[in-house]
Amino acid sequence: MFFKDIHVRIKIVILITVLLFLIIIGKVFYIQVIDYKKLNKYATGLWSRNLPLAANRGIIYDRNGVALASNITTTSLVLIPNQIEDKEKVSKDLSQILGVSYDEMYKHVSKKTSIERVHPEGRNLSYEIADKINALNYEGVYLVKEAKRYYPYNSLLSHTLGFVGIDNQGLSGLELIYDDYLTGSNGSIKYFSDAKGNSLSMSQIYEQPQSGVNVTLTINFELQKALERELNNAVSEYNPDQALGIVMDPNSGEILAIASRPDFIPSEYQNYTTEEINRNLPIWMTYEPGSTFKIITLAASLEEKIVDLDKDTYFDSGATTVEGATLHCWKAGGHGQETYLEVVENSCNTGFVNLGLRLGKEKLFSYIDLFGFGKKTGVDLNGESNGILFNVDDIGDLELATTAFGQGVSVTPIQQITAVSAAINGGILYKPYIVKSLNEPETNSVILENSKKVVRKVISEDTSIKVRNALESVVARGTGHNAYIAGYRVGGKTGTAQKAVNGSYLSGNYITSFIGFLPADDPKVIVYVAIDNAKGITQYGGTVAAPIAKNVLLSAIDILNIDKRDDEIEREYNYFDKQYAEVPNVIGLSINEAVKLLKKFKVEYSGNGNVITYQSPSSGEKVYEGETIRLLLSE
Repeated sequence: MFFKDIHVRIKIVILITVLLFLIIIGKVFYIQVIDYKKLNKYATGLWSRNLPLAANRGIIYDRNGVALASNITTTSLVLIPNQIEDKEKVSKDLSQILGVSYDEMYKHVSKKTSIERVHPEGRNLSYEIADKINALNYEGVYLVKEAKRYYPYNSLLSHTLGFVGIDNQGLSGLELIYDDYLTGSNGSIKYFSDAKGNSLSMSQIYEQPQSGVNVTLTINFELQKALERELNNAVSEYNPDQALGIVMDPNSGEILAIASRPDFIPSEYQNYTTEEINRNLPIWMTYEPGSTFKIITLAASLEEKIVDLDKDTYFDSGATTVEGATLHCWKAGGHGQETYLEVVENSCNTGFVNLGLRLGKEKLFSYIDLFGFGKKTGVDLNGESNGILFNVDDIGDLELATTAFGQGVSVTPIQQITAVSAAINGGILYKPYIVKSLNEPETNSVILENSKKVVRKVISEDTSIKVRNALESVVARGTGHNAYIAGYRVGGKTGTAQKAVNGSYLSGNYITSFIGFLPADDPKVIVYVAIDNAKGITQYGGTVAAPIAKNVLLSAIDILNIDKRDDEIEREYNYFDKQYAEVPNVIGLSINEAVKLLKKFKVEYSGNGNVITYQSPSSGEKVYEGETIRLLLSE
């Protein structure tokens, strides 16, 4: 019995030993195989340190590869406090170099942390300061490379691009909207240290940062420069409260240029007010559009076939009465008897009141809705406004009448140019957009691409042709004559809008605008310009905004390689207008013979001899009378 008990006990001990042995093997297996990565990470974290290397932010390009927002490499200061032996001396020297207090620097140097980034004093250091710190050669004081956002053209496209903070995070504009794409993955230099933070003599591990995704815009850099130049000229000449412009491809909704004044320099955003940096006026600002809105009334009237522009007539006495209210035409005494084409050319308010009343509120406002007013266009920019329209149920004849000529409704510039694009491109409303594609940073291969998006068909092709022809006539024969370009078919419409404050209209304070496009029979580009409260000039869209838009269109002709034509409508001139004249061919003639033919121009000549062998401008060109013609004489 005694030996039997011993035998059982031995078996129990052996069993327990085997079980313990199996548990130990299982635990070792779990640690070595299953939980290895986690535990190794903990262990490595006790003696490895990372010096951060910031990734380059993705580059923002125009449609032709011009970098609008890129990066420059700067240097930042990083401390490893445990490696700094003489903290007082290091604090003193660094505080003097960086221009900060000793106490502030000592806080950084003595902080109980493995790595201390000196922020913001030690960020984005100049080469001079970085060299001074590097010359100290202190243990625990490191300079690391860091990417800083760089805007090579300063304020160009500023509201659209937006800006980034000191840590390269997007704070506004496209920098904010596409921040997740633009932000790359940071890298590091990994080194190993003992428990006190002293560097061990082991090789360092370099983890390369990954640049962010590049963004390609629909913007044409040359057109953007042209638009901003003209807005700058307008600010210098007229000192307006605000100014804005948009250039678009009417056949796709691609935004080719967009700008507003006042603007700002993104790299210096701290120096501007919140309003200055956040208000992207072309998509944010709402106001009564004035006569440019008549294009919608015109399109609706033609589509509904309530008017024949050439055959139907209207008598404008200068005023009309609707529901007891007197509505005036802009021309005192009115335009008299006119065809409806002349109503459009003359931008006759009472004529458009007549069209609006004939359409009725349901019809007119259904077209206003079809053209996209009263709601956001969905453009891929932040801060877009809806605009304001009358509630159809609350509309009487008076509200209908004023809406017909662009008063009493509130629209945004992006709505306006998008709607007019639909009126002239064959009747298709496109969704406007500004981001063309997202591109992989190394190969620039396309990751995501935008394309034109049809919102809906709003009018027929036939109606669109009639609208284009009428607006071409406005430029050649009507209020838009200051946008006329000899040799090119230009269409457009002026606008002069009153500004309402606290329910009443301001006196002598208008938003003047012009929307123009070319070629009028096959539009390739459309421009919208609005100037708020121009000073020192009679405030009409035709006198203020039309010449600005014309200059942008002239730039577009060269930039987009739009061919010259000889089938444009001949311009009708007023007495005081500068007139175009065709330059005759004088090559081979004597100077006396040439001067007789060039009597409408100034003549300058050079060279020796009595026969003209070269002339500039060349024959057939149309230039303003009084311009200089240069001749070269030889034997």
